[in-house]
Amino acid sequence: MKKNFLSGLLCAVLCIGLTGCGTPPTPTPKVEEPEEQQESEFRLFYSIEVQTLNYMTTNSYNETEVSANIIDCLIDYDNYGNVLPGLAESWEHNDDMTEWTFHIRPNVKWVDYQGKVYSEVKADDWVACAQYVNNAANNSTCQYMYSSGSIVHGAQAYYDYTEYLVESANGTRTVNDDGEPIEPVPEAKAEDIGVKALDDYTLVYTLDQPCPFFLTVLSYPSYMPVSRQYLQEVGDMFGRDNQNVLYNGAYILSYYQPQEKRILTKNPTYWDIENVHIDKISAEYNPDAYMVQTSMFLNGEIDQAQISTEMLDTWLSDVKTKDLVHPPRPEVSYSYFYCFNFDPHFDEAYEPENWRIAVKNENFRHALMASLNRQELMSVYEPYHPEDLISSTITPKTFSVVDGKDYTDLDALKEFTHSDSFNIEKAQEYRDIARPELEEVGVTFPIKILLPYNPGTMNWDYECALAEQQLEDALGTDFVDVIVEAGPETGFLSAVRRNGSYAMLKCNWGADYADPETWSDPFAGGSSYMFWDKCDDPEIQELFAEWSEKIEKASNTFNDDLKRYTLFAEAERILIENALVVPFSIALAEGYVVSKLDQFEGEFAPVGIVLQRYKRQHLREVSMSMEEYEERYQEWLKKRVSNSSSSSN
Repeated sequence: MKKNFLSGLLCAVLCIGLTGCGTPPTPTPKVEEPEEQQESEFRLFYSIEVQTLNYMTTNSYNETEVSANIIDCLIDYDNYGNVLPGLAESWEHNDDMTEWTFHIRPNVKWVDYQGKVYSEVKADDWVACAQYVNNAANNSTCQYMYSSGSIVHGAQAYYDYTEYLVESANGTRTVNDDGEPIEPVPEAKAEDIGVKALDDYTLVYTLDQPCPFFLTVLSYPSYMPVSRQYLQEVGDMFGRDNQNVLYNGAYILSYYQPQEKRILTKNPTYWDIENVHIDKISAEYNPDAYMVQTSMFLNGEIDQAQISTEMLDTWLSDVKTKDLVHPPRPEVSYSYFYCFNFDPHFDEAYEPENWRIAVKNENFRHALMASLNRQELMSVYEPYHPEDLISSTITPKTFSVVDGKDYTDLDALKEFTHSDSFNIEKAQEYRDIARPELEEVGVTFPIKILLPYNPGTMNWDYECALAEQQLEDALGTDFVDVIVEAGPETGFLSAVRRNGSYAMLKCNWGADYADPETWSDPFAGGSSYMFWDKCDDPEIQELFAEWSEKIEKASNTFNDDLKRYTLFAEAERILIENALVVPFSIALAEGYVVSKLDQFEGEFAPVGIVLQRYKRQHLREVSMSMEEYEERYQEWLKKRVSNSSSSSN
């Protein structure tokens, strides 16, 4: 608007100069010209360059930031998480949800980086992707989505066979580089994968088991389409740059110069172009982006910047900037929780056998759980609003909706959802009950609690030191002796968690699909989290059996969402109610933000790449304030539940 105003003012000045002081010309009727529509542009910095544009081989956030906007998926989402038709106009499944049929939208075009039409999107494009991703020779890091939860028929068998071919050099090697034998794998063909094109517009996925949440795995790069013909034409050059990839999404990567700049421009042939409101996204490379982005934002040179917690006080105390800062929407695809190890394997100096006996005692575990002030612990990372990140359940709030309510508000969980486990008085009551019980079975005091951390994770050492202080202050150093120890920075998970080299440890899990079943994986038998399935205590064995039975029943309930979710909630309750695990938080955001994007307009899904799309968003005149953010967020939370059309979102 400012540009048009200045142009008009300049014309007025020129007119005055031309007419001078002579007789004014005879006025002519004014003709209203339509105001020229200005191109909307969103400008930002980035400091880490993408390594590939081959979306079928990577699920790295840095790479999917591009692919999410240039390639569409079978389904779409609205801003409350409801599934909408995408490149599939409609779909249906058989009675046991093992066969899903998608009807592909006709006349959707593949175009090149200049917008020139290459071909039409067809059902075989998804078949080509499945065969590419599941060929081990292509080194796809997102292949696991074909065998995680959804279990596409034949996909893992084909991957295992092609992996054998790679390792054995097509069967010519019988031992690997370490001298270990290479076991032959039964032959499998790409055509055996359960992804078939019945015709140009009919696509069928066949699964090995019922999967009511199958739609929610379709927004991962490994389920994006690719033109088979184009893939064969360009070969290994596919995805090397913006000229060696095709586009069918809302944007085209029209300019791409690594470590300089990349520009996404609106795809003029896009099937849903009326929902694309930003014409151009310009991202400029700057290795010091994190350091200079705030000043560039204030100078009007970019439209988004991160505000670290260290800078927040300065921004909030300045009248010019205090109303521009707000947090990002909570990230609910990751959950953090403290695990107790029921099968310890650590150095004798830390008395693993003493811990092995003590951790079986429920009152002892409750005493530890009630001693942890999670809000204070989270303030190590987020000193301003730590309460927004605390989670009292393993499954985060807003992750799933069923029967008109959030999953965490189901009867089995709502008691925990709306309360805090931290209570020093209760902790001491549990301690006083536990002590004679522990003495009776031979536990010695103080009970040593090995609490390791990864020194490569910022502030984790401070969190552990604070947890040590909380536990020892609440329960007494004559009862517990918390030993905080740094693990290896490289290979921490293998050396510590998977090896059982801890008594107590903060762990995390990331969701693969939008169903509560995904949060049960860390606690299943054979998992390398807390090893409760290996505990010889009859009470723990009984709890594990009860939990496993509920999980199995829930997993096999695929035609009644409320019943399915209720069973998962009841299983989750077993973990929390018996203090087998201590829920902690959702994922920590990287500081606060100033942005001309309205995040509540954008598409929402708790998994996949949906949150990285610019589709449906408008540019704001100014960044929203803390107050506006909180108002919008609370409104969104209510509508997320009331507007939910299904539980699989």
